Amino acid sequence: MGLVSLTLLSLGSIIGSGWLFGAGEGAHLAGPAAIFSWLIGAVIMGFIAIVYTEMGTMFQQSGGMSRFAQYTHGSLLGFIAAWANWVSLETILPIEAVAAVQYLSSWPWPWARGFHQLMHHGQITGLGLLVVFAFMGIFTWINYYSVNLMARFSNTITWFKIIIPTLTFILLLMSGFNAHNLALTTTNWFPNGTAPILTATTSAGIIFSYDAFQTVINLGSEIENPQKNMRRAIIISLGLSALLYTLLQFTFVASMPHHLIQVKGWSGINFNSPFAQLAVLLGLNWLSILLYIDAFVSPFGTGIAFMATTSRSLAAMAENRHLPQFLTKLDAKYHTPHKAMLASLIVSIILVTLFPNWGQLASVIATSTLIAYLTGPVSTAALRKLAPKFNRPIKLRHLKVLAPITFVLTSLAVYWGQFPTTWEVMLVILAGMPIYAYYEWKNNDHQFKQALRGSWWLICYLIVMAGLSVLGAKEFGGLNWLHYPWDLVIVAIISIGFYYWGVHSAYAGPDLDQAAQINQRAQIEE
Repeated sequence: MGLVSLTLLSLGSIIGSGWLFGAGEGAHLAGPAAIFSWLIGAVIMGFIAIVYTEMGTMFQQSGGMSRFAQYTHGSLLGFIAAWANWVSLETILPIEAVAAVQYLSSWPWPWARGFHQLMHHGQITGLGLLVVFAFMGIFTWINYYSVNLMARFSNTITWFKIIIPTLTFILLLMSGFNAHNLALTTTNWFPNGTAPILTATTSAGIIFSYDAFQTVINLGSEIENPQKNMRRAIIISLGLSALLYTLLQFTFVASMPHHLIQVKGWSGINFNSPFAQLAVLLGLNWLSILLYIDAFVSPFGTGIAFMATTSRSLAAMAENRHLPQFLTKLDAKYHTPHKAMLASLIVSIILVTLFPNWGQLASVIATSTLIAYLTGPVSTAALRKLAPKFNRPIKLRHLKVLAPITFVLTSLAVYWGQFPTTWEVMLVILAGMPIYAYYEWKNNDHQFKQALRGSWWLICYLIVMAGLSVLGAKEFGGLNWLHYPWDLVIVAIISIGFYYWGVHSAYAGPDLDQAAQINQRAQIEE
């Protein structure tokens, strides 16, 4: 995949159901100040993405983000990071399918009344579940027949997904711009204080919206000239999506009829289809039609892209000997991990059957993703000490400063996710431990004690962060023993300690030898 296809694939993954829901959720929580939430989210994900490009080019392999932590800290940390990341990816598939069905069920045209039966009181019906299953089956089918077919399909949808949001913010601003909504007063811009800006960053789908940059990292071995194209694709796609999302949030705030804000306040405005309903309020019925169609197309395109990422992450976990080896097998004709794709489809079907609601499925995605990302800056810094002579097509400058800052920002975003999300994520991670223990016993791995020593820092981190979430400020769902904003200072200081503990917990084990073999394929171009 070249730069254009790679960038379009990344953009197509990022611009999913987030833009359809995020602006409304952000304004509901933080009012006009939600604009800052999108900028903060972009900065955090930008730091994370840049740190990962060093290892992404060092180890050019499919599903690479599921393996990096194991190279430096052993199988247990590798499993925790891969499991947390895979769970978040696996949940995105049903979320995007549910989002498409949810908007499909709200199509207002007389001929589409049959679609109304897909949802009932905010929950997907039995018929709706069948449609969700069908959509996820299509995601799988398109990915099965090669990455090139997936890329061409995604490229076509991506242009549509870029044009419609761009048209939306232009037309809504032209038709409904209201300067009163943007009056520079504290009560107007910060109706609920400053803490909701941070809460919205994690809880309103903002981190979730930017998360898809990892699609580029996980396609490492399928990228043409990864030394240049990986970083370029990530920077371009994150930059364009951040600009688009921020403009859309500004548009939603500036175009909202002022009388609604006066009557209900921002916290009282809670649209099911934010931009489509806003277009109807402003008399732009033809635009609402486009938005209802795009609300189906955007999640559909993201689901296709994430099936590629999810299946490759699952196959990578199997290569780490944490799951059955048949998941690593590639189709003889199309060279895609077809069995991993089928396994991902089955798990997605189970998830959406248990949680047939967009909000329920999204509740742990952001936090579990961020926990997986915590290992990135630690492993990158540790690898500089363990393997200084490895080929580094991209060698980041000032990593000693960049890596700890990334770790702290990621930890703050985890904390903003609020209690009880942290506890829910811990339970999800713990649910995978019996699987890890079984395969360690089956493989008769004698490195368990060493792997445990390499992982204690993250295990203790999860426990401490869960405790801080309970005791933290009321603005983030805690008991308010730690008051805002001093709770953020405490989280940052504690995070620094865990970062350096994590870096010093790395060790040179058998997995590093495997990393060395893979690294030999990483060519540095002058």
